[in-house]
Amino acid sequence: MGFDTSGLLPLSDALQGMLEQLACSCDSEQLPLPEALGRVLASDIASPLAVPPFDNSAMDGYAVRLADLASGTPLIMAGKAFAGQPYQGEWPAGHCVRIMTGAPVPAGTDAVVMQEETQADGDRITFLAQPEPGQNIRRAGSDIGKGACVLPAGTRLTPREMPLLASLGVATVAVRRPLKVAIFSTGDELKPVGTPLAHGDIYDSNRYGVRAMLARMGCDCLDLGIIPDDPAQLRAAFIRADEEADVLITTGGVSVGEADFTKQLLDELGEIGFWKLAIKPGKPFAFGRLPRAWFFGLPGNPVSAMVTFDQLVQPALAKLAGQRFERPLQLQAIAAEPLKKSPGRLDFQRGIMSQGPNGLEVRSTGSQDSAVFSSLSRANCYIVLERERGRVAAGETVTVEPFGGLLL
Repeated sequence: MGFDTSGLLPLSDALQGMLEQLACSCDSEQLPLPEALGRVLASDIASPLAVPPFDNSAMDGYAVRLADLASGTPLIMAGKAFAGQPYQGEWPAGHCVRIMTGAPVPAGTDAVVMQEETQADGDRITFLAQPEPGQNIRRAGSDIGKGACVLPAGTRLTPREMPLLASLGVATVAVRRPLKVAIFSTGDELKPVGTPLAHGDIYDSNRYGVRAMLARMGCDCLDLGIIPDDPAQLRAAFIRADEEADVLITTGGVSVGEADFTKQLLDELGEIGFWKLAIKPGKPFAFGRLPRAWFFGLPGNPVSAMVTFDQLVQPALAKLAGQRFERPLQLQAIAAEPLKKSPGRLDFQRGIMSQGPNGLEVRSTGSQDSAVFSSLSRANCYIVLERERGRVAAGETVTVEPFGGLLL
């Protein structure tokens, strides 16, 4: 598998190294369209029909032949065409057809003149403007051609895609089964929410963040709870996760100074690399393979766990699920206040961006300590500060990455 564990590993290298080893691990199945929301398409969807399926009017107005308008005299209305009720009568020379938006244009129509550019005197219609050929006509197939790919494999179906497929008459779709992800937290100090804390205890918060992000990704989650620093219990949890899930994600136990039971078991059960990433927060990270499942080890600090999941684990899970993944949008903003930064690591500071008098601006949410989760809960973006950048003065330009679907 080959892991470079010397020095600090750049985020881009870590991500590339992971993605090169991963491939989709989810089989496909056919589902009725209403049940496919949130699932990932297993194959391209080609349109079974042209959209629109016939030439139709883009306006309420009058269907005309340009030759009939050449004399400049009024035209006689021959009849009317409505959506779902096309005009099927005779259309003699010197006549026009009243037509509504969406109605099929009668054969021979050169243009549709909007009603605001006409004057009606009973059935005699005077045209105040000379239309261009094809004006206000939606041609058959102008939106989607028959047989064209409308959605590529790897698309996760959202409320935007559902009506598109329904408009094409697509009743069933081939989708990937959900990726199954097992999770647990490690640490004797962790206690479940809702229980009293003894001195030195803390509540286990990381699983709630990880579970929420997995739900946003459409994954099935096997939550194994809190596993104490006990070799027998850890071994049983690792074996169960490997047997029942595609992926195991743990939080805690991967940084220097933590109990080494996790590292020993992973070395025994699989092939795992323990990395020191050149990012802040989130330096400790583990990735590798158990006998069946892929493994991701997140740092124990709450903000570090969320950031490493968002930046590293999310694209990896997307590839395993067969989903097309696009890197988050990044924008330029003005720092509204000084920002502390030491060169050496790519820094994902938590910020609040807003529209200022001179454009997009951003300010810090306060303490950027990786244990201060309120800095993330108040934020709406990362302030992405380059690895070798130092302190940022107010007024300097910085890169911001708005929170996407996982963190909104």
